[in-house]
Amino acid sequence: QLQLVESGGGLVQPGGSLRLSCVASGSIFSINAMGWYRQAPGEQRELVAAITSGGSAKYLDSVKGRFAISRDNAQNTVYLQMNSLKPEDTAVYYCNVQGATMEGRLFGSWGQGTQVTVSS
Repeated sequence: QLQLVESGGGLVQPGGSLRLSCVASGSIFSINAMGWYRQAPGEQRELVAAITSGGSAKYLDSVKGRFAISRDNAQNTVYLQMNSLKPEDTAVYYCNVQGATMEGRLFGSWGQGTQVTVSS
């Protein structure tokens, strides 16, 4: 059974930083894309950043230059370093991992979500 465990959310003042982590475990053969999404109250879930197995990354325009996504393939972990945080970054952040299981099935799994609140 696949499991994604997120950590690193919390309350931070505007201009502060947080680092989110998401570890994938279970019957994993390979991981392709890994990404972070966020959902604010009353809003749709949106892609914040994604990274391929080769390390190519893309970002939501509003976070470019402030956020950085990275991954540790040996640890099946994806990170999101968030700097210069703004109140509008407040949301529940979800990781998403896509890959294949040892049984040969493709999967796309979501983490449980971690709250990020930017407020003074």
